[in-house]
Amino acid sequence: MSDFDEKDIDKKDIDETEKKDGQLTGQADGEKEKEKESDYEDVCFICRRPESKAGKMFKLPNNITVCNDCMHKTMDTVSQFDYQGMLNNPAFMDDLNKNMNGQGFPNIRFVNLSDLQGEGGIPNKQRMKKKKPGKDTEPALDIKNIPPPHKIKAQLDDYVIGQEHAKKVISVAVYNHYKRVATGTMDDIEIEKSNMLMIGPTGCGKTYLVKTLARLLDVPLAIADATSLTEAGYIGDDIESVLSKLLMAADNDAEKAERGIVFIDEIDKIAKKKNTNSRDVSGESVQQGLLRLLEGADVEVPVGANSKNAMVPLTTINTRNILFICGGAFPDLEEIIKQRLTKQTSIGFNAELKDRFDKDKNILSQVTVEDLKKFGMIPEFLGRLPVIYTLAELDKDMMIKILKEPKNAILKQYQKLLELDEVKLEFDEGALEAIAEKAMKKDTGARALRAIIEEFMLDIMYEIPKDDNIGRVTITREYIEGTGGPVIDIRSIGGENPDELKVIEDKSTEQKQ
Repeated sequence: MSDFDEKDIDKKDIDETEKKDGQLTGQADGEKEKEKESDYEDVCFICRRPESKAGKMFKLPNNITVCNDCMHKTMDTVSQFDYQGMLNNPAFMDDLNKNMNGQGFPNIRFVNLSDLQGEGGIPNKQRMKKKKPGKDTEPALDIKNIPPPHKIKAQLDDYVIGQEHAKKVISVAVYNHYKRVATGTMDDIEIEKSNMLMIGPTGCGKTYLVKTLARLLDVPLAIADATSLTEAGYIGDDIESVLSKLLMAADNDAEKAERGIVFIDEIDKIAKKKNTNSRDVSGESVQQGLLRLLEGADVEVPVGANSKNAMVPLTTINTRNILFICGGAFPDLEEIIKQRLTKQTSIGFNAELKDRFDKDKNILSQVTVEDLKKFGMIPEFLGRLPVIYTLAELDKDMMIKILKEPKNAILKQYQKLLELDEVKLEFDEGALEAIAEKAMKKDTGARALRAIIEEFMLDIMYEIPKDDNIGRVTITREYIEGTGGPVIDIRSIGGENPDELKVIEDKSTEQKQ
């Protein structure tokens, strides 16, 4: 055999092996895609029931699946249609023959299955993950890997300034929640969960505390808002939508969601409305609807939607192992506490001055269940929140620390922005104190800091990209108060003095004056 023939044989062998490899890789990719799809249950396109409830599905083009019941109902309806009468109608047949030349059928609209692409194939956000057999005996969590409370608090300290008591309470609660889920029962003693109620003025860090906790923990955590919740049957989100967000955070895995944490913000907005004769669909009725969720029950939850309707599949979630944290500002609660503390007579030796608690900034720490009842929370709701704690109002020193100490502090964010323009941004102590003093006057907590910094940084962020010679900007107290400008340091060019300073007055302050 010649060398040429041997080369041809070698090429053929190589081509055949390449084809086989390509087929194998194609099969492997196809198997992977099938495995991904098999992780989720099929949902009926008509009745929206999952495969676990409706039984085996009929698979139609474009990923449309229909359950056995809906398919039989459809066929029964179609079989009852009067085809014979329609075909025996001469007028219909004349129109049909005229329009067969490409103009389409008269008065008949055919459904194009490609129009249902995306909606017909139900997205994964509305499909439940299948329960894998043979894994019921595995523990949900490894108790050895549970972070202890001091480690959880240490991580919170990197982002949240102050609020030591609140961080300690939430760290212990989350640690106990982990242990409760990991062990289930201990010597036939069932551990009850400790739902929490967090009270604090606006801007003190309630929501930020929980959002930081969500980043640090490897457990499904959903943050819901109570203002949009209404009684079932009214416009707004159903109460079960709180669990829908938790299910979405758990990637539609019901078992994973059943050991998650739910934070319901603005809980004070569902207090009972006073002096009203109309139905309170977003107040007391929402509190009553939340009772069974907080206590622990099997709840029908819409998958991938905020309310139950005919087009949304439902699944059942048991809330016994879900930890609920409620938070709210509770405005005017201070006045209720003051009234209770000054109930004693104002005449005599034991008289209490009515303005004694007016300057007490931590009066919320003296809150009791009776005060919350008077505010408008029903006793059954408060009974399911055994841990009630308060967050302190921010003072000037805490404001200054919030500006510069956390890992993602506001000043560090602006320094990072200017670093991209190769400019160094600095703040002197006087400027930080002036920002904190301005923020204290606004009475909106840490949110005021961002508003103040956005205001005076506007001109700096606008002017700096114009001049490539600017190397450093120092914010002074005079610039914050509007009596001066920032100190701008010019880079040394061609042997110039690097310490040469150029002071630029703020044009916007001159215009205001």
